[in-house]
Formats: sequence, structure tokens, C-alpha cells
Amino acid sequence: MKHLVTLIITQFFVFAVVAQTTTPAPKSVAAPADTLTGKATVVKDARLDILAKKQAEFNTKVALGPRNAKGYRLMVVNSNDRNYAMKVRSQLLQNFPEQKVYMTFQAPFIKIKFGNFLEKGDAEKYKKMIAAQKIVTNNVYVVPETIEVRPDKENEEESK
Repeated sequence: MKHLVTLIITQFFVFAVVAQTTTPAPKSVAAPADTLTGKATVVKDARLDILAKKQAEFNTKVALGPRNAKGYRLMVVNSNDRNYAMKVRSQLLQNFPEQKVYMTFQAPFIKIKFGNFLEKGDAEKYKKMIAAQKIVTNNVYVVPETIEVRPDKENEEESK
């Protein structure tokens, strides 16, 4: 029985391969040049142009949006006291509105990380400012992390 099935499948593939051979097409008489030219009329909806424009705007916004890179953040709080963490978070947002504050919960601790710094020196500057303003009573650590990088305003204008 196995041999019979194998024989049938083999014949099927052989005939399939033979069926795919091509024969040369007969040469036809060339048509005069004036019959090969013609006109094509394209009828399209005007909304397609609007949609294409919106898609192009969306693509440029995505291209100029935030990207990820290796950088540094400040580990400001690692505590299980929620009220203290919320107080520190609000002070950071008030004193440094140009930087982002990231608050995560990893049971039982609340972690607050601060900023997106490409250079370690920039992170150290903010670390000193936070210590000078006495926002946090314990140590602040510079930790390597994947950060959000926004393109410069100059690069945005060049791409337009």
C-alpha cells in the first residue's frame, strides 16, 4: 500500500513538472506605431489626496518623535512609603518641569527615576541641584538606562 501511494504521488509531481514547460509563442506581425499610443484617463476620488497628505504628516511626526537610546537617569526614591514618594514626585515636577519623572511600583517598593540624560555629567549636575534643594534626604544614584531622546529643534527645521 505504501508503494502504491508513493508511486501515485511521484507520478503527480512528474506530470506537474511537465505541465509547466513552455512553448515558444508564435511571432506576430508588428503593429504600426500610431496604434500603440493612446490615452489613459484616471478617475480618482479627491479624498485620496487629503488622505495621502494626512498620512505624510503622520509619518513626519513619527519620524521626529521620541526615540530610545542608552543614557542615564537618577534613582531618586526607592521606598515603600507612598506619601513620601508622592511628595518627592510633586517637588521634582514643580522644580524641574523640563525633565520627566518616572514612577514605578515593584512590590513592595515605589521607585522614582528622574530625567533623560545622554551624558553622565548632565545627570551629575541635576543630582547636585536636587541635593542642594534638599528634595530628598537619602542618596541619589545615577543609573544607566534606556532613555527617550527627542530630536533637536534644528534637526526638525532642516527636515522640513
